[in-house]
Amino acid sequence: QVQLVESGGGAAQVGGSLSLTCAVSGHTSTLYALAWFRQTAGKDREFVAAITWNGGTTYYVDPLPGRRTISRDKTKSTLSLRLNNLNPEDTAIYYCAARRSGGSSADPNEYEYWGQGTQVTVSS
Repeated sequence: QVQLVESGGGAAQVGGSLSLTCAVSGHTSTLYALAWFRQTAGKDREFVAAITWNGGTTYYVDPLPGRRTISRDKTKSTLSLRLNNLNPEDTAIYYCAARRSGGSSADPNEYEYWGQGTQVTVSS
């Protein structure tokens, strides 16, 4: 089993930045990749970014460089997401997810473990 606990969400201004953290515990040696998804009311969970746990290879939905940065620290057993140049469309609940096998990084069905989510609210 793997446990995921997000933190770092909150309110931010348009154009500002936020850092989200996910504490990863349990059988982390079995993990292949971790990811961030986000969800707003009435919509499906949307892929944001993913990273392989061992190799650190990253995948992003956003082609704009620097807009979002995913990273992981195996020594601290944490996953992070840096959100830059925030806009109101970034308002959502952000979820940390983990999976033990390869596959599509962007498909939430590939992920076996989920955190409880952390709210991000962006206003002008």
